[in-house]
Amino acid sequence: MDIVPPSAEREKAMENIRHKLALLPDQPGCYLMKNEEGKIIYVGKAKVLKNRVRSYFSGSHDGKTQKLVSEIRDFEYIVTASNMESLILECNLIKEHHPRYNVLLKDDKSFPYLKITHEPHPRLEITRRVVKDKGKYFGPYPNAFAAQQTKKLLDRLYPLRKCRTLPDKVCLYYHLGQCVAPCEFPVNPAVYEEMVGEITRFLNGGHTEIKRELQRKMEEAAEELAFERARELRDQMMAIEALMEKQTINMADAMDRDVFGYAVDKGWMCVQILYMRHGKMIQRHVSVFPYYGEAYDDFLSFVTQYYSDNPALPREVLLPSPPDKGEAAPGTAVAATAMVSDSALLEASLAARSEGDSTEEGEGAEIGDSLRRWLKIRVAVPKRGTKRQLVAMACDNSRVALEEKFRLIERDESRSVKAADGLAQWIGIPSASRIEAFDNSNIQGSSPVSAMVVFTDGKPDRKEYRKYNIRTVEGPDDYQTMREVVRRRYERVLKEGLPLPDLIVIDGGKGQIAAAADVLVNELGIDIPVCGLAKDAKHRTAELLVGDPPEIVPLPRDSQEFYLLQRIQDEVHRFAITFHREKRGKSMIASRLDAIPGIGEKRRKQLLRHFGSLKAIKEAAPEDFRAVSIGEALARRILDALNENGETESTLK
Repeated sequence: MDIVPPSAEREKAMENIRHKLALLPDQPGCYLMKNEEGKIIYVGKAKVLKNRVRSYFSGSHDGKTQKLVSEIRDFEYIVTASNMESLILECNLIKEHHPRYNVLLKDDKSFPYLKITHEPHPRLEITRRVVKDKGKYFGPYPNAFAAQQTKKLLDRLYPLRKCRTLPDKVCLYYHLGQCVAPCEFPVNPAVYEEMVGEITRFLNGGHTEIKRELQRKMEEAAEELAFERARELRDQMMAIEALMEKQTINMADAMDRDVFGYAVDKGWMCVQILYMRHGKMIQRHVSVFPYYGEAYDDFLSFVTQYYSDNPALPREVLLPSPPDKGEAAPGTAVAATAMVSDSALLEASLAARSEGDSTEEGEGAEIGDSLRRWLKIRVAVPKRGTKRQLVAMACDNSRVALEEKFRLIERDESRSVKAADGLAQWIGIPSASRIEAFDNSNIQGSSPVSAMVVFTDGKPDRKEYRKYNIRTVEGPDDYQTMREVVRRRYERVLKEGLPLPDLIVIDGGKGQIAAAADVLVNELGIDIPVCGLAKDAKHRTAELLVGDPPEIVPLPRDSQEFYLLQRIQDEVHRFAITFHREKRGKSMIASRLDAIPGIGEKRRKQLLRHFGSLKAIKEAAPEDFRAVSIGEALARRILDALNENGETESTLK
């Protein structure tokens, strides 16, 4: 197989892209960026395809966009009749192709909803799957607990059936008055219609009327001296009050609405949704993810995916306006803002009124109109008034959530540095900034390998990892294997002037420590502290051994230093085992192919390069071997030899 130099291949791809850029139309549509394998890695939309697509290949970009552009080898585009069509098409293409650089919602229906099923005997249930099945959906609720509490109350008020399949006889729910028992008694459909209507009215904000009706029934029961019934009705009223008092702050119009805000920083985006149900601010939801395109475009991609195929929609959605040209996106300002608390959200919504609010004109109005026609609900981009303040609040919270994320990362890094410094103090060395750890792996001496990982300031430095095939040791001899690997590693370090580690960690006990120290001091003449990690009977990190002769360092099991050693041991063991499995699998595949008459090293490599795996070779037809210049007779011999038993590549590994 001819190998084309990567630079020549990229230049050829860029030449093709330049030709296609000249043919782009001045129309709205969607574009699909592809990598060298032809896989779609990004989908975007544009008002003017020519301008938007050309912008990727001219001017400067931030680090994440540069990474996206560096992988583009081709693109396609689809012209649409309007911006709304491009918005919907983009959403559908993202859901179909799952491009790695797009904003992707893993599950756009992951929030809990209350559902009244569309069945002869309807049920009230909690679900996270919203489908168009003629059921009635209400939500989303901020969390499962909120949905469960509401369902628990409605189960007490309205005795719909509880069982998924009708049992042979009545159950406990019937005796508790929470089921009409359609399993045993005929139920008039009008009864269900009345209950479903009442539940719908309640969940759509009519709880005040229902509470008033319960009040009237309670008073009637008390006049008739039916005190138990009156107490039951009173308890139901108190349950409604207890549920709703957590949501006591109202908007004047009592409308269901979702308020969106977003912020971007350091290549990350945070989208915050403030949920208002029945005019009450109930909760917020935060999503943080990397983004690679234009901030506002990717934000709209999030919104469209969030609502696609979702029949449980609010009556209104509020969105931030697109940034003016030259204006920074929300959240990029340097000034910090304190996180808005839940109580502050409620205080702000107390003053919120729909009067005096004004919506965006121009591009913002166009965006709102496109989404409105698609979703069939009101979508507003307010430019002043209290609705604008709610959107600004969501944007402020998004910015602070991003700042919190970066502070946590910094804190994590400082904690790792502190753990490395603390480990140095326990061992009695000046520093443990650079730690190199070794582990061996073999099965009864077969395919022996070793591996080294590097931790810098308590963090894995994967570009410094190294793998070693053992050359001089026969059989399972961990001590000699350790001597060979340490010798090879630090001979090269001295020869090439590479940085020496502050500490060497050996995944083993006293024998391995002694073997490594002997090579370092007596053969190479360098003095580097060596410690060992001994395991207990359950193969867990148990003791830190240091010195000559090695002695136990009494590290507390709950200390950051001990956690750091555990991470080092787990990482070097994982790296060594993975390398050993790869080598063993390849050697067993090679031995099976080499055992077939007529297959030498050259043909074996050709077969594996062409088919990719032993399993693919086994499943091939005789005519498939012509691509590697193998005739039908030899092809049948190969297939017969490989299919003598049911062993596959996966079992070999």
